[in-house]
Amino acid sequence: MSSKERPTLGGTRIKTRKRNIAAPLDPAAFADAVVQIYLDNAGDLELVAKSIESSDLNFSRYGDTFFEVVFTGGRTQPGTTKSDEGERHTYSVIDCEPKREAILPSVLYLQKILRRRPFLIKNLENVMRRFLQSLELFEENERKKLAVFTALTFSQKLSGLPPETVLQPLLKDNLVAKGIVLTFITDFFKEYLIDNSVDDLISLLKRGKMEDNLLAFFPSAKRSPEGFSEHFSKEGLTGLVEYNEKKIFEVKLKEMKSALTTQIAEETDISEVIETVKQRVKDAKLPDIEIVRILWDVIMDAVQWSGKNQQQNANAALRQDF
Repeated sequence: MSSKERPTLGGTRIKTRKRNIAAPLDPAAFADAVVQIYLDNAGDLELVAKSIESSDLNFSRYGDTFFEVVFTGGRTQPGTTKSDEGERHTYSVIDCEPKREAILPSVLYLQKILRRRPFLIKNLENVMRRFLQSLELFEENERKKLAVFTALTFSQKLSGLPPETVLQPLLKDNLVAKGIVLTFITDFFKEYLIDNSVDDLISLLKRGKMEDNLLAFFPSAKRSPEGFSEHFSKEGLTGLVEYNEKKIFEVKLKEMKSALTTQIAEETDISEVIETVKQRVKDAKLPDIEIVRILWDVIMDAVQWSGKNQQQNANAALRQDF
């Protein structure tokens, strides 16, 4: 017996420790099974949901594949949006009309699925992110369907889908440059604002870390406040235009106040301060009433009020160069 061999009792079987051997992945078979459920129920999403609930399909392993079937009617080829070989159904999001009433049932159907299987929300994120990053591979009407679907998922509050993981992937340089993203986000805004206010939209964009970067959706040639107003006014989204113009106005006021405060603190010559006011009024087209308010606030902030009585405060204000 070799010194390295362990002694064993005669007639016994040596057991080897079982390893964590994973069963081979078979997403194609899973996709075919889901497609068959759609076909067996003739696309009736109520019946499809019930059949899926009673099935023993492994959704925890093939969650991404499930949503591919929901969106495109079958499993997609890796790295593309094209259908892979295998069974297909024609009741998918991509196959329906690019209208709210045609797409909403799919959103409500997924709500039911996600209530029973909340772990699938991550898979929905994965597939939506992948499709939105590949918008150029879809046809124009298919992109509109995805925009309407995406808007409805947030409008219907689809099980906590995080907006930042869905909206951020849109900012791919090539998609933005081609104008694909602007068209998509316009359809998205129009659909979302049917059931929600502009304030709701801004809140959603804030959560998606996009509220301060709306011009990033525009091709560089159109990336200006004027381009923003022109585009969305033409699309009938005047509420969004008014919000953006108000925000720009507030930024200009803040910048002007900051500049004047700095000049006064540095005891800049009064002629330079006046010139600053004139130039900013010209550039920003600020109304006189706002200029008066800013000047008053800057003067009051410049006065040292601490420890002075009312008469001293009045005298201090009057001594300012203004």
